[in-house]
Parts: sequence; C-alpha cells; structure tokens
Amino acid sequence: MQNWLRAIIAGYGAKKLGGGCIGTILVFVILYYLLGYC
Repeated sequence: MQNWLRAIIAGYGAKKLGGGCIGTILVFVILYYLLGYC
C-alpha cells in the first residue's frame, strides 16, 4: 500500500475512533502500522 493512501486511511480512522489528542495520535500510529503490515 502506498504511504500517502495509508496515511489518509489511518487519519480518517483516527478521527472517527480517537477521543482526545493523545487518543487520536495513538489510534493513528496503530492503524498506520497495521495497514503497513498487511
């Protein structure tokens, strides 16, 4: 998966799932890692 597409998908998921500032960053990092691993 391309990096920019992976970042967009992870950012969208983090916006929907993350509660606050720290939660959003953690969700983004986890989603970005998982999308890169698949």
